[in-house]
Amino acid sequence: METPEGFEPHFRKSGLTDPWEPIFSKVVPGEAVILGLRIGPAHVNSRGLAHGGLLAALADNAMGLSCIEQSGRETVSGLLTASMTTDYVGVARLGQWLEFTTSFVKIGKSICFAQCFVTADGKPCARANATFSVVRAA
Repeated sequence: METPEGFEPHFRKSGLTDPWEPIFSKVVPGEAVILGLRIGPAHVNSRGLAHGGLLAALADNAMGLSCIEQSGRETVSGLLTASMTTDYVGVARLGQWLEFTTSFVKIGKSICFAQCFVTADGKPCARANATFSVVRAA
C-alpha cells in the first residue's frame, strides 16, 4: 500500500515512537505538521484495533509540532504538554492509513491550545485537545 502524496519519513524521532516506525509527516509551512502511518501489528491491541495509547501519543506529537510550526521555530524552543484529552469516536484496523491533522492552534505567551482530528482511511476515529506550556527560545 502506498503512502499518500506529500508525506515523507517523519523528521522527529524518539525512543517512544521507534517501535511504531515507519511514521510519516507532511509539513504545511506556517500552519501544521500532519502525521500519518499505515496500521501494522506493532500498532494494535489484542482485538486487532489501533491502540488508544498510540492515537493519543501521535495526536500529542502532531499538535505540539503544529503549535511550533505556527509560532515560528525561532521563537519557541519547545512545548511541554500540560493537559490533554482524547475522545475515541471510531475504530482503526490493520492496514488502514491513520492521519493526525491539527485543525486549531492558539498560541499565547506562556500557553498554547490545539485540537487534532484522527482519521482512519478518511473516517473519524479520534479527536484530541491539548494545552501546552510554551518554552521560549533564549
